[in-house]
Amino acid sequence: MAARLQNKHVTGTDKQAIAASFGKAAKHYDQSAAFQRQVGHQLLDTLPSLPQGSHWLDVGCGTGYFTRQLQAMRYRTTAVDLSELMLAQAKARCDGTGTFCVADAESLPFPDNHFDAAFSSLALQWCSDLAVPLRELQRVVKPGGVIGMTTLAEGSLFELERAWQSVDTQLHVNQFDSVTQLSQAVADAGLNAAELSVQPVVMHYARALDLMKDLKGIGATHLSEPRRQGLFSRTALNLIEQSYARFRDSTGQLPATYQVGFGVFTNV
Repeated sequence: MAARLQNKHVTGTDKQAIAASFGKAAKHYDQSAAFQRQVGHQLLDTLPSLPQGSHWLDVGCGTGYFTRQLQAMRYRTTAVDLSELMLAQAKARCDGTGTFCVADAESLPFPDNHFDAAFSSLALQWCSDLAVPLRELQRVVKPGGVIGMTTLAEGSLFELERAWQSVDTQLHVNQFDSVTQLSQAVADAGLNAAELSVQPVVMHYARALDLMKDLKGIGATHLSEPRRQGLFSRTALNLIEQSYARFRDSTGQLPATYQVGFGVFTNV
C-alpha cells in the first residue's frame, strides 16, 4: 500500500520505483480503485464551488478519473503524476483536454500563484515529509485559493497487518504517520491544521486475497521499508485467510480499514 517513508529521505531511486510500480498498473488500475474513488468523491463533496473556468491542479492524477470529474464541473485542469504511463491513461480519458505533465509533488514546475485551486487525493503519502508538497501547493495556488487533499494515517489496513503476523515478522503493510504527525506537517506548511480531519473508511471483501489483489491492481505494492524476499506459498496464504477471518463482520465480509486524512484549506 502507498506510504510515506517515515524519517527518511526519499531518493530519486525510490521515486523511480514508485513510478514504475504505478506504471505497471496503469492499464488495469481502474478495476481495483473503488477505495480511491470513494475517498476522492468524499473530498470533492467537501470542496467549495468555484467559478466556471477556474484553473485546478490535480497532483498525482493517476488515470485521470478526478481530472475528468473536475472538467465535468467546467473547470480548466492541469494534471501531474510521477508515472508517464498513468498520464497517458489520464490524457486518453480526458480526450486530450487540459494540460498533462510528469512532475514530482515536492518540486512542481509551475510559477507562484498560478492556479485557482489544487486537488490531490491519496498521492502525497509517497512524500517523505508531507509539509514539502503542501508548501509547493501553497506556492502555486493563488492567495485565497483552495487546496484539497487526502492522505493515509497510522492504523490503515491494521487487519491485514495483523493477519500477516501469523506468517512472519517481516513488513508487509506500510506504516503511516500519526494524526499528530500529519497535523504538524500541515502546520509546518503554513496551513490551518484545524482544517485537517482523520476519518476511517472501511472497504469490504469476501477474502483477504481479494484485498491483496486490489492493492496489487492499483500498483500500491512498494514498501517503505526493506523486506526480505520469501516464497508466497499456498500455506502462507491459508494462514493469512485464517487469521483475517477473526475480523469477519455480521454480514460475512472482511473489513479493510483505512484511516484517511481529509484536508480542505484556504490558501493564505
